[in-house]
Amino acid sequence: MKTAVVTDSTSYIPKHIRENLNIHMIPLSVVINGETYREEIDISTGDFYEEVRNGQKLPTTTQPPIGEFEELYKELSKDYDAIISIHLSSGISGTFQGAVAAGDMIEGAKVYPFDSEISCMAQGFYVLEAAMMARDGKEPDEILARLDGLKASMKAYFMVDDLSHLQRGGRLSSAQALIGSLLNIKPILHFVDKVIVPFEKIRTRKKAMNRIEELLGEDARKGEPLQATIIHANRVEDAASWKQELSALYPNVEFTISHFGPVIGTHLGEGAMGLCWTIK
Repeated sequence: MKTAVVTDSTSYIPKHIRENLNIHMIPLSVVINGETYREEIDISTGDFYEEVRNGQKLPTTTQPPIGEFEELYKELSKDYDAIISIHLSSGISGTFQGAVAAGDMIEGAKVYPFDSEISCMAQGFYVLEAAMMARDGKEPDEILARLDGLKASMKAYFMVDDLSHLQRGGRLSSAQALIGSLLNIKPILHFVDKVIVPFEKIRTRKKAMNRIEELLGEDARKGEPLQATIIHANRVEDAASWKQELSALYPNVEFTISHFGPVIGTHLGEGAMGLCWTIK
C-alpha cells in the first residue's frame, strides 16, 4: 500500500526536509493589520516577529479551510492508497477537525487523521517518523501504532518571556499578567489533555530554562536513547548555546533546533523557549 503523509505548517519542518521525505503541508495563517499571510509561504518567521514588534495590535490566527484539505487529498488519491494526516492539537485549533471532515468527502484513498495533541516540532517528530516509515513501504496501521508509541513518551515544556501575548490572546487574565510581570515570573507551560496549561511558575528566565533542563535530565539519565528539539521564538543564539550545553551533558540524546513560527508565536510571543523529547 502506498501511503502519503500530510501535516500542517505548525510542525515547522524545514522545506528541504519536507521535500526530501515527500511530506505534504497545509498552511495555517496569521492576520496582521487586516492582511492574511500563509505561514511558511507568505511570511517568514523573522519578518513576522519584526511586524509584531513594530505593530500596535496583536495578530490573529486562522485554520486552513476544509476545501484546502479536500483539494490536496483528492490530488494525492490519484497516486496513493492511504493518507496519514498529522496535525496540531485539536484542543487549541480546529485544524484536525478540518482534516477529519475533508477525509470523509473524498474517494480513492483512505484518510487517517492523527491528532498529535501537541504542536511545533513535537508534532514534527510524528510527521518525520510517519514519512520515513511510509517511504519504507510500511502499512498505515503499523505507522499509526508507532506514532501512538511515540506519544506515550512525548514530553514538551516551554516558557514565555512576555506574558502580555498570552493575556492579549485570551490565555491569561490581565491581573495574572500584571502580577507575573511585576514579579518577573516566567511560567513553564505544557500540554495536558490536548490543551496548554501551566506546569510551574518560575522566577527569572534562567531558572525556568534550568527547570526544563532538569525535567529532561530525569528521563535522559534512564539511559534510553532520546531525540530532543530546542524550540525558540526568534532567539537563535540562545538556542544554539543551549544545544551545546545540553549535548555535552546528555550524550544519549540527539538534539536539534526548531522554532516557534508565526501561528504559535502569536500566542507565545518573541523570546519563548521550549524543549521537547521522546524515546527514539
